[in-house]
Amino acid sequence: MRSRVALLVALGIDNFGSGLFLPLGLVFVIRVVGLPLAQAGAAVTLGALAGLLVPFVAGRFVDLFGPRTVMICSHLLQATGVGAFLLASGFTGVVGASVMLAAGQQLFYSSQFSLIADVAGEGPKDRPFAEAAMVRSAGFGLGGLAAAGLLVWIGREGLYVAVILDVFTFVAAAAILSTLVPPVPRHPRRLRSPARVWRNRPYLALIVFSGLFALTMDFFLIGMPVYVFNALQGPRWLPGAIIALLTVVTSLGGVVGLRLTRRLTRIAAMRAGSALFAVWCLACLAVVLVPKVFQPVYLLGATLVLAAGDLAFGPRSGALAEAAAPPEARGRYLAAFQYAFTLAAVIAPAVVALFSVAVWIPWVLVAACACAAVVGLGRVGPRLPAEAVSPTEVRPIQS
Repeated sequence: MRSRVALLVALGIDNFGSGLFLPLGLVFVIRVVGLPLAQAGAAVTLGALAGLLVPFVAGRFVDLFGPRTVMICSHLLQATGVGAFLLASGFTGVVGASVMLAAGQQLFYSSQFSLIADVAGEGPKDRPFAEAAMVRSAGFGLGGLAAAGLLVWIGREGLYVAVILDVFTFVAAAAILSTLVPPVPRHPRRLRSPARVWRNRPYLALIVFSGLFALTMDFFLIGMPVYVFNALQGPRWLPGAIIALLTVVTSLGGVVGLRLTRRLTRIAAMRAGSALFAVWCLACLAVVLVPKVFQPVYLLGATLVLAAGDLAFGPRSGALAEAAAPPEARGRYLAAFQYAFTLAAVIAPAVVALFSVAVWIPWVLVAACACAAVVGLGRVGPRLPAEAVSPTEVRPIQS
């Protein structure tokens, strides 16, 4: 229990720091480093693209050295990357800082599922994953609020404070993991190359359909403000209120979501979540039919549908990915699973850009992806290990 609490505290501190800096990273490069918008965007994007290479090797490190060691290294690398932004004086410096930060982030994401599973011990991991998601969501939301407060209270200098605090949060998270979360005894097996994850078609399908879930969430985060401001001409406070509502519900409702779906198999819960995503897309598209004065309330209500889908899908997908991975190659499998979220983050801005073509195209496209996940998960479920789909202590209802 002590290790579990310490891990949750470390995850919360880590995500508080990320909430402080990540939303302001591009602003820092423009206003403090002094790069034009085009150069700043290109430099940060190059760093993010370099980070895409990390999961290829991160999973192997997890299997060799353990997820705790890899996560500690990820925090220290992120601290170095964020600190490097303070020293950057031009395009090259920003690219270098972005590469270190992105590499650290991918190391973190590639090891987090394995470490949560190790600390949780034997048995299904649905609840530990839900608790971790709740803590991370709350931490990131509080960090975002703190960043907004810094900018309001002390203006441009608040950007420096946010960066410095972010560095300390990463160091603190690494210290907690190294002192309060003991390493799990490992019995390393000889690793065969290449990892068979890329030949495991059912697992690859799981990655793809989890990526469609991640695409919906990333589209929401960056697309909703564009939709509200450009298409609906809505009030300035509305996007922030919508994102805050989602953060509150997902921060508090993870365990409740598990209880409400406890009679469903993991696949059935994920399909239900995907169906709710499709409903959310169509509801948001239909807001144009709602009188303008009621549109804010309508969109806040639609966000509850998205939140319900997130609570149904998110913890189940992580637990299923962990349970379906062979024990001797779990690190590599879960690192590969991270590509579901990494690639979605790359694709989402292009989907949002389709608003410039027609306002309905992104909504229909994301809804179609959600429907594809409903169908695809139904087909891939029987091809995954039965114990991974339906844990033994649950009496499942198939869907």
